[in-house]
Amino acid sequence: MRRALRACGALAGFVAMSAVAGVLAAVAVTPAIGVAGAATTHTIGIFEGLPEYLHVDQLAQPTTIYAKDGDTDVPLATFYSQNRLPVTFDQISVAAKDAVIAGEDPRFYTHGGIDVQGTTRGILSTAVGGRVQGGSSITQQYVKNVLLQKCEALPVKTDDQKAAYKACVYDSTGVAPDRKIREMRYSIGIEKKYSKDAILTGYLNIAGFGGSVYGIEAAARYYYNTTANALTPPQAASLIAIVNTPTALKIDDPGSTTNGAANGYAANKERRDYILAKMHTYKKLTDAQYDAAVATPIEPHITPSVRGCQTSGGAAYYCDFVQKIILNDPTFGADPDIRASNFNRGGYKIYTTLDLDLQRTAEETMSSYVPPVYDRANLGGALVGVQPDTGRVLYMAQNKQYSQNPDVLDSGAQYTSLNYSTDQKYGGSSGFQVGSTYKVFTLAEWLKKGHALSETVNADVRTYKQSSFTDSCGGPWGGVWKPTNDAPGEEGIQSALSATAESINTAYVAMARELDLCEIRKNAEAFGVHPAAGDQLDSNPASVLGTNNVSPLTMATAFAAIANGGKICTPIAIDKIVDAGAHDIPAPESACSQAVAPEIAAAMAYALKRVTAYGTAAGLNRTGTDMLAKTGTTDGNEQLWLVAATTKVAGAYWVGNIDGHADMRKIYPTHDTTPALARVAVMRNVMSAAVSKYGGDAFTAPSTSQVRGSAISVPSLTGLTPQNARGTLERLGLRYEDGGIQAGEEPAGAVHASSPGKGASAYRGDTVTVYTSAGPKPKPVPTTAPAPTSAPGR
Repeated sequence: MRRALRACGALAGFVAMSAVAGVLAAVAVTPAIGVAGAATTHTIGIFEGLPEYLHVDQLAQPTTIYAKDGDTDVPLATFYSQNRLPVTFDQISVAAKDAVIAGEDPRFYTHGGIDVQGTTRGILSTAVGGRVQGGSSITQQYVKNVLLQKCEALPVKTDDQKAAYKACVYDSTGVAPDRKIREMRYSIGIEKKYSKDAILTGYLNIAGFGGSVYGIEAAARYYYNTTANALTPPQAASLIAIVNTPTALKIDDPGSTTNGAANGYAANKERRDYILAKMHTYKKLTDAQYDAAVATPIEPHITPSVRGCQTSGGAAYYCDFVQKIILNDPTFGADPDIRASNFNRGGYKIYTTLDLDLQRTAEETMSSYVPPVYDRANLGGALVGVQPDTGRVLYMAQNKQYSQNPDVLDSGAQYTSLNYSTDQKYGGSSGFQVGSTYKVFTLAEWLKKGHALSETVNADVRTYKQSSFTDSCGGPWGGVWKPTNDAPGEEGIQSALSATAESINTAYVAMARELDLCEIRKNAEAFGVHPAAGDQLDSNPASVLGTNNVSPLTMATAFAAIANGGKICTPIAIDKIVDAGAHDIPAPESACSQAVAPEIAAAMAYALKRVTAYGTAAGLNRTGTDMLAKTGTTDGNEQLWLVAATTKVAGAYWVGNIDGHADMRKIYPTHDTTPALARVAVMRNVMSAAVSKYGGDAFTAPSTSQVRGSAISVPSLTGLTPQNARGTLERLGLRYEDGGIQAGEEPAGAVHASSPGKGASAYRGDTVTVYTSAGPKPKPVPTTAPAPTSAPGR
């Protein structure tokens, strides 16, 4: 019974495949002679009704990211799902062309896309044997691979997508007669459109050579560390042999018992020698060449093409940032899966903004000061820099080693997949509290409201009712708050200028209390500041001192805007993108906008220059070029910041706890010093290198009124009591100083004079020295004259 069923099945298969054979026979003679028979005519009608045109999509090719090393673009990393390096006809050795034709399709240059003799033999063998046999022409194999490439580009995430992919693969490679007829129809169309040389080149570029290796060039490099143009006959035949059955015949597993080093890669050698024999038969090899080729042992020189950002060394996190930009950009596909597929298959050349000179400086500095592993803290550190007027990201370094491999990540604290410099959306963490670097946005609002840098506030430590702060965004706030300073002796009357240079918390809280916390937040947002996790900035009173979690790249961009006349340019990491066809693809562009008016930015820069001159970052700037900066330290000294900028380069440095609560002023990881003391040296290294390469311009000088406020005419104080004189001066924003006692006509203890005197110009915060009168001099007592004597008579 089973024998009968098998016979019936074979007969049915034979009948079905005979229809294909009939088409082949008819096509072979039509239209040279008439076609007899209704069945044959009907089959030809079906054949002619099939679509002839097959669109050959761009082959999946590696995408490469480049960086600038001087004037040279150097590869940073390569990505691919199929390791393929397309070559032209002239870049393929004659041996490789002869091997594929002799082994796969000896009549390639004489048939019209279908080898009738070979295909008929294959059809009959398939029908009788129940499995697919050879017989397809090179053109037909090319068509099958083109169709299969279309399948490989499909997403395979959901069950429906996986089912669609499987159906596509079956339609491209299955044994059904209708698939074979469609393949033949496409092959004839391909032959009409392309030359034989073009088809042969296309096939050698598209064919799979095992694993992720596709195309003759990638195969030559991977298996033999050579090029397609330099392949010898035995090497070429060995590679073409792999195409027949890639999994079984590839030669990169020396431990294989069936096709490994111990048996001379026997399976591959058997197929290789068959191809060499065919080359000899068709006069492509002489007797001597054939004998030498067959005698040549198979000795692969496996040379993997390493892919991914882990190949980028210290620039791996920058590379990862660029990759995330592509995966977040709708230009490259409707959803992340499509973008990832396009990125890995598109053959893009992505030219980045990375400056390898500054990158090397940043990496060396980071390596010197922040170790990847430290026994007293899980330290993290990041250095990132941008160009103020373009937004181009110039460097990005951190203290950890990059990996996306879970096993590697679990092997030690020195590895992380998180990019500390960027937002969470771009592979980063949830950010870090920015401390006093956030004060610049209060400074901006102080200036916008007409206050001068010389204006003073009471910086005494005291307890505030939080409801006393104005917050039109989210207030009122409840509870009480007692902010303190980083160091003793910073209380009392402080100007905005000194509060900025010395980073006096209590002064800035007093300044903020005179402003609207909501407007301070809006200033931060105008400078591009946002939480790294993507939510909204807090505007509570404590936020003035930097409690929001922000990424270093965001802070570098904000400070760049201050140095750029108040204009922010959003960060970009890509200068240019070219696709596999050498066409430019639009790269994400920087968006520039005015965060604050130029005159406000000028006054901010004036104040922030003092940070490097005598403030908390004294010693940072030894370049002679204008540079602004601001330090930041969070509660418990758990996170440290230093952000600096010239007109040409802005950079941010963060170092702190990834987890835990180590005090950055009480640990000594390197250089026998603390991270708190070392941060100025770290940024000095990087900013000095930036100035050396890019230079810098002088900051625009602020107006006198911004620095000192409007001129005040010193009032007349003469005759007032010292107490009333002090009140009069303080109401004008002037400081009172007791100059002691002077002689005067005013009552003793009353004001006699001031310096500067009545009518002189002074500015808020200026000191007026007041002198009190010693009192008028006592009037002299008149002397009584003696009575005159009588005159003598005459």
